[in-house]
Amino acid sequence: MRWTRRVRGAVVALAVVVAAFVAPAPSPAAAAAATATADGGGQLTDLVNPFIGTENEGNTYPGAAVPFGMVQFSPDTGHNTGYDYSHNRIRGFSLVHLSGVGCGLGGDLPVLPTTGDVTETDYARYAAEFSHDAEKASPGYYKAALKTGITAELTATERTGVQRYTFPATDKANVLLNAGQSLHRTVSTKVEVLDNRTVRTAITGSGFCQDTEPYTVYTITRFDRPFTAHGTWNGSTVTDGSRTGRDGAYVRFDTTRDRTVEATTALSYVDARGAAVNLRAEGGRSFDRVRDAARRAWEDRLDDVRVQGGGDTLRRTFYSSLYRSFLAPNIGSDADGRYTGWDQRIHRARGFTYYQNWSLWDTYRTQSQLLSLLAPREARDMAISVIRIDEESGWLPKWGYGTVETNIMTGDPVTPYLTNAYQQGLLKGYEERAYRALKKNADGVPPADSPAVGREANAEYLAGGFAPYVKGRPHAKPGDSDYDHGASATLEYALSDAMLAAMARDLGHTADAARYAARAQNYRKIHDPSTGFFRARDASGAFTGPADPARSEGFHEGTSWQYQWLVPQDLPGMVGLIGGRQAVNDRLDSFFAYDELVRDPARTAREVWVNGPYDYYNADKYNPQNEPDLIAPYTYLSTGQPWKTTDVVHAALTLFTDAPTGMTGNDDLGTMSAWNVLSSIGIFPVQPGYDTWGLSTPVFERVDLRLDRRYYPRGKLTVTAPGTSDDRRYIRSARVDGAPYGRTYLTTDTLRHLRSLDFTVGTAPSAWGTSPEDAPPPLN
Repeated sequence: MRWTRRVRGAVVALAVVVAAFVAPAPSPAAAAAATATADGGGQLTDLVNPFIGTENEGNTYPGAAVPFGMVQFSPDTGHNTGYDYSHNRIRGFSLVHLSGVGCGLGGDLPVLPTTGDVTETDYARYAAEFSHDAEKASPGYYKAALKTGITAELTATERTGVQRYTFPATDKANVLLNAGQSLHRTVSTKVEVLDNRTVRTAITGSGFCQDTEPYTVYTITRFDRPFTAHGTWNGSTVTDGSRTGRDGAYVRFDTTRDRTVEATTALSYVDARGAAVNLRAEGGRSFDRVRDAARRAWEDRLDDVRVQGGGDTLRRTFYSSLYRSFLAPNIGSDADGRYTGWDQRIHRARGFTYYQNWSLWDTYRTQSQLLSLLAPREARDMAISVIRIDEESGWLPKWGYGTVETNIMTGDPVTPYLTNAYQQGLLKGYEERAYRALKKNADGVPPADSPAVGREANAEYLAGGFAPYVKGRPHAKPGDSDYDHGASATLEYALSDAMLAAMARDLGHTADAARYAARAQNYRKIHDPSTGFFRARDASGAFTGPADPARSEGFHEGTSWQYQWLVPQDLPGMVGLIGGRQAVNDRLDSFFAYDELVRDPARTAREVWVNGPYDYYNADKYNPQNEPDLIAPYTYLSTGQPWKTTDVVHAALTLFTDAPTGMTGNDDLGTMSAWNVLSSIGIFPVQPGYDTWGLSTPVFERVDLRLDRRYYPRGKLTVTAPGTSDDRRYIRSARVDGAPYGRTYLTTDTLRHLRSLDFTVGTAPSAWGTSPEDAPPPLN
């Protein structure tokens, strides 16, 4: 989770608190959704509010997309990641956005309708004012009435954005296509007016939090009728009648009689031909038909989860999170199967769809598991795509955008991502190909000419068992150096080693499995007995940085307090290091402010967790807004107090609301949304990269999951918790297919053959799940 705000500080945190008690008027989408229900009557898409997370650095976008689509057609208001609900001017409607990223990315080809003469080429200057009162959004559709008297509507297919503009009566109705401005650095651009209906562009950009290798997107826009005039611009110079330019083009229509203009813009990461192929394959339909098809696609996707119980707000936040969970990764191959690989060569996907955009440090903890459960066919293609990145570029990705590596974030997130795919049965026929890539990644470092950094501190890690913290070490490549975050990198490497050991053991690589299992214990190498916490070591092996774990150094976006629970492969071992169950439970209670939490869950979540520890580097409390702590509430499952997991999870769920401020932290390509969905259902991946699902009390009385029979032979799973509520939230007993069940976890193999998981809940904790044998077991 990389935010524009390294630290948002108390001002923003206070805004979250204020928003919780003085909520803004609901958006039109939220108001419309208020009448919809998930358990009968209305459409599930009516429960989705795309404006959630568009304010207070959730960094979501409200525009039109289809599940996993290449195109995310959405307004840009001047916020560095696209749209901010607090803004009132739209600079353009651009083609590419990623839900919840923390730095400027995408925003390619912002298009804006205007009237009159074209005199300005800076979209910050010609931006159009608008009001939320005349703005609507729903899955696959966006609409805004601009103060200029123009109404703009957007919808999308997988590879095209479709726009409809309703102008006032004028002979100077313009559409501005700005190739020279975006949300990241523009390297070079080219604009061509091909004929009196068609404009083509090539846009080369770079950057995500810092410079990256450049990549190019190609677009072609086809209007539904001829334009009456056109021109292009270079810098601030507009040339009427010109057919070629560098930075942008305008086209003009006469709307004195027919006030509506429609256009379809196709996108390709391959070449101009690819954009034309995508336009032929997915264009040619009216705006209304495309919008209806997009809505049906979302309805079908959301219908895989049906919930009963809970109030309107709970259902809206749930289905909005489910919606955001399906926005990425994104299709990267054109309609003819061609795609640009990370070797910058053109390849063709045969027998699978190629995907791109890999926020792996975030998604390996929640979203990849949710997709393996609810979208396994797509998740398989996504995993194959990651394997192809290794085979084509020479190394596995860390944080990939489009056709390039950004190297943002630290550790080794691709290993738990791919081992999760393996454990969920998604790599049939690819097991050894995936294993070879993972072994290379785990046992070496990329060559100097590789765009990837891999496990950047792996040489030192293999030699001494830890990644050293070397503050200010020059970076070999752009990105977040593992040396800057040696302590957390060590924990991430050890977690990855454990997951790879399990895969190696399954595939019969016994010597490798033993070696990786031993390395999975390297978390012990950075445990400082004098403090009782993890602590960074310098290159000589000495512990370094402040001894106070709340001010520790060498942890990426967190402190030792927050990272101490990131040992899912061996929680019993970690418990032993800390001093036993009682010592761990006391520390957990302090970390979650448990006594305050029980008295007032929502207030504690906002005022103690969010407002209190928000400085990453001076914190001793749970941070529900960031990835290092996503698994932390489930630690109680391994310490004999599973009811406290439910207490903490349900308090954290109150941070999700149906207002624009209703995201907790950056969404990070569906990571936080997936956390909400899985925690609401009561099944959560407590060992990311493995097949273990921890259990907590669902927030709905009944959840019906429709599952893909290719991977889940029963084809469905029903989870029930009759009477569950804020007061009746404690599991008294559980049953699987009618048989008593005392463990606090399930495995994927159990889920595959399960019809029902039923909880009996009450107002007080019970002995359910409290025995040591009931806890998720260590991997080794």
